[in-house]
Amino acid sequence: MLRIGVNALYLIPGGVGGTEIYLRNLLAALAEIDSVNQYVVFTNRETGADLVPQRANFRHAPQNVRASFRPGRIVWEQFVLPFAARDVDILLNPGFTAPIFCGCPMVTVFHDLQHKRHPEHFRWFDLPFWRFFLWAAARRSRGLIAVSGATRNDLKHYYGVGARVIHHGVEPEFFEIAKSRRPKDYLLCVSTLHPHKNLERLVRVYGQAGGLPHLVITGLKGFAARRIQELAGAHVKITGWIPRDELYELFRGALGFIYPSTFEGFGMPVLEAMAAGVPVACSDIPPLREIAGDTVRFFDPKSDAEMLDALRALAAGTIPTEAAQRRAAEFTWEKTARETLDYLSRSSS
Repeated sequence: MLRIGVNALYLIPGGVGGTEIYLRNLLAALAEIDSVNQYVVFTNRETGADLVPQRANFRHAPQNVRASFRPGRIVWEQFVLPFAARDVDILLNPGFTAPIFCGCPMVTVFHDLQHKRHPEHFRWFDLPFWRFFLWAAARRSRGLIAVSGATRNDLKHYYGVGARVIHHGVEPEFFEIAKSRRPKDYLLCVSTLHPHKNLERLVRVYGQAGGLPHLVITGLKGFAARRIQELAGAHVKITGWIPRDELYELFRGALGFIYPSTFEGFGMPVLEAMAAGVPVACSDIPPLREIAGDTVRFFDPKSDAEMLDALRALAAGTIPTEAAQRRAAEFTWEKTARETLDYLSRSSS
């Protein structure tokens, strides 16, 4: 039996995007497959006990620190968490960073290396922290998990370290959505409003086209939110972060799904749309190819013309969904959990 610590200090509910969805689903899946090993989940003051599965082998260990005050969270993670985790056999860090000095082996999850690939998308005062603490996590962890082959390749290129590729899963609810879809007159984009998501181009191309269904953009309002809102016309609705049940309904009614990102570590919303039976058009970049194979409509995210053609194809209903849904069924949170548990077990000894 292992005592597995989970470092959830980074988590701000509704404030960190896909890494929150990842951790919640991973913990829930681990609870389903594992009743033997003991889990200790270290949370911050913003995160409630609902993150921790209600199982006898899961224990909630709240820490007196706020993740929204990043310097305080970093200090706590570096100096207090190692003491709090002194009795665990291995510490899982699911959000990029890890204590530099820890008394037990660690496995750290890297969702991407955007700070190395596209440092221009980071605020100047944040970038040194990203550079140092992610480098330190890569060096000090016994094992690394990359959520895609593309991220694994970046870890090798920038840090000279190997990693185990463990893909995200997709929630069963999306396959249920596919059985009860009621398409309406709107196209959907689920994305954080950050510069690399390429939403400024999407809104501009959409606005110049005319005659298309409404466009709904939902997701965390990031660094590019103000500019995107300025460009959005009357037929573009920007919702911000919404509860999961509301997101399911948006997928249920979407005529099509578009994802124009120029950089991804994985691309979970594309997988969710595929599972939900929504026609998908997305950027032709390696992580999305890794997810979708040849089952969706790809376009060059830097080409206005190709993006416009993709929007029109979605509006016309000419993009098939059956192969994409079969492909999505290969990605389950149970598989993610089993592979993660196996890797934690191997890395603990």
